[in-house]
Amino acid sequence: MKLRFLNCLPLPQRCVFRSDFASSCFYFRQTTQDAPEEVRNRDFRRELEERERAAAREKNRDRPTREHTTSSSVSKKPRLDQIPAANLDADDPLTDEEDEDEDFEEESDDDDTAALLAELEKIKKERAEEQARKEQEQKAEEERIRMENILSGNPLLNLTGPSQPQANFKVKRRWDDDVVFKNCAKGVDDQKKDKRFVNDTLRSEFHKKFMEKYIK
Repeated sequence: MKLRFLNCLPLPQRCVFRSDFASSCFYFRQTTQDAPEEVRNRDFRRELEERERAAAREKNRDRPTREHTTSSSVSKKPRLDQIPAANLDADDPLTDEEDEDEDFEEESDDDDTAALLAELEKIKKERAEEQARKEQEQKAEEERIRMENILSGNPLLNLTGPSQPQANFKVKRRWDDDVVFKNCAKGVDDQKKDKRFVNDTLRSEFHKKFMEKYIK
């Protein structure tokens, strides 16, 4: 009965908290948390200009608009130095002088770019010509070496040339000419019959006497 009661009791379970999984996963920055990719793709200059324009519009709304007294002042385009700083707006068109300055800067930039491109093309052309010249010189040198090898390899062609040295057709000695037991008996009869040591049993003095006494 006691064992049955113990089996009916629920088993204790461990409580799981959110902090337990803090070190088991990675947390990445979301799109609104200045992620590196988001910061890299943002145009901060454009955002700053938009904020400045919005601030200038708010200031212009607070100030009352001034009416022009004469029609000439209305028809004439106001200059930039005559407009107060509070009425300046980034959306207002630039003056003629500023337009001319910007056009001049753009033209100068275009001229510089064109000059750089022309210089780059010139350098590429010079390098290509230098490479072609080196390849041609290398081919000419290889052809000259090949012709020299052909002429020097044929002895008949070497004889025809006046500046070529005279060819030697003498047969070279064989590798086995300088051996110990070759032509050992040559000129033995012409020499004096005195006793001397011969490193050959067939041509020794004892062998000769033995053959003359018992064989002949």
